[in-house]
Amino acid sequence: MRTNRKFAVTAAAVALAGAAGVGVAQASPAPARADAPSACRPANHLAKITEGPASSGHSHYRVTLTAPRGYAPCELAGSPTDVRFSNDGKEIGVTAGRYGSQKGVVTFGPGHPVHFDIQVPDDRRGAPADEVTFTLRAPGGEIPGESFADGSLAVTAGTLVGPVQRGA
Repeated sequence: MRTNRKFAVTAAAVALAGAAGVGVAQASPAPARADAPSACRPANHLAKITEGPASSGHSHYRVTLTAPRGYAPCELAGSPTDVRFSNDGKEIGVTAGRYGSQKGVVTFGPGHPVHFDIQVPDDRRGAPADEVTFTLRAPGGEIPGESFADGSLAVTAGTLVGPVQRGA
């Protein structure tokens, strides 16, 4: 009964406004992306490790994140946290630090890949790894859940992870 009254009152108001020549503002339907799940959630993106160009005294690996169509863009900030390396399912006891500005914010989503760098000192023999597990950060804090990337790399004490940046 209550719903019918609300409808009748709304219909009457629209009719009066139309008769008076006054335009009625209507909310536009939200675009489909607004209802889409966030690309930043770990289950909603893909990540791949590739070898990057070496620098003086360091090997570099690039972790590129991509999001398939159908996911909403989101913002990422700083370097991932809780970075862990494993090989054939066994965790390697290497703890990664962070480098670079942690204040930058990038947009990530379909058509907007992002990447971060893993910098490994060349002065020691590295342990082979084939997977990296990490927690992404948004401007307001960590994004719940663990993301992971596959690919070949070698890590050692002193390994650092750079901030997320635009592009593949």
